[in-house]
Amino acid sequence: MAAARPRLLYVTDLAYPARGRRYGDEDVFLTSRLREEADLALCHPRDAAALLDAFDAVVVRNSGPVLAHQEAYEAFRDRAVRHGTPVYNPLHGRADMAGKQYLLDLFAEGHPVIPTVDSAADLHLLPEADAYVVKPKLGADSLGLAIVPADRLPDLADGRTLVQPRIDFAHEISFYYVDHDFQYALYAPDPERRWELTPYQPTVSDLEFAQGFIDWNTLDHGIQRVDACRAPDGGLLLVELEDLNPYLSLDALDEPVRDAFVDSLKRSLRHFLATTG
Repeated sequence: MAAARPRLLYVTDLAYPARGRRYGDEDVFLTSRLREEADLALCHPRDAAALLDAFDAVVVRNSGPVLAHQEAYEAFRDRAVRHGTPVYNPLHGRADMAGKQYLLDLFAEGHPVIPTVDSAADLHLLPEADAYVVKPKLGADSLGLAIVPADRLPDLADGRTLVQPRIDFAHEISFYYVDHDFQYALYAPDPERRWELTPYQPTVSDLEFAQGFIDWNTLDHGIQRVDACRAPDGGLLLVELEDLNPYLSLDALDEPVRDAFVDSLKRSLRHFLATTG
């Protein structure tokens, strides 16, 4: 008798209007490939808590900013933990999954991140800049982001916001990982067009930079995206470590690279289900 196929609940918001990204297209493609070895159903993030008991595991993909469904997301997390339902990515991620505190912690520890503080008392730790970026700690997708002069910072750095210098960077690069294994990199040659991405061939030092943050996060399974900017001195600085629902920009890849990513994801999910089931 053939072994039973795993049942996966795939959480996505197919209709979320992401700027420069087509969530629905990406998840339709991925689910078409994952169905080759699992019984799979899609659901909106608001429905995940009510449905997860009927599945062997939950895969969280392009579900949109948690702020748009905060109560539903917390109910989903609580129910998954109480019922022991495996969630991919696992819920103990230390980066965006847990909020933006990690940027403050990494900066304080001396890691190569964009300098970040959240209080007026720490503003002196930031380098001088022509302008500063202020954004909510609980923000996402650039919601609430503002660019302000230095004289406004004391009133805005109230513990609820992140303050960073505005850096005149050359470009942004994203490194994509499955588990701890590098898959591909993409970059935006024009800083003003963040999601117009093209394949990028990383250097050894680029990969050492990205791998350091993947190792720091200690997620044995899952998809992660390391977003970095090329600073004026040529080095990379971390912008974001997305470990909850990173968009993958699969449409920017050549078919062999895209197929290799899908194969890596399938292997990861098989191992994840075998070790958590």
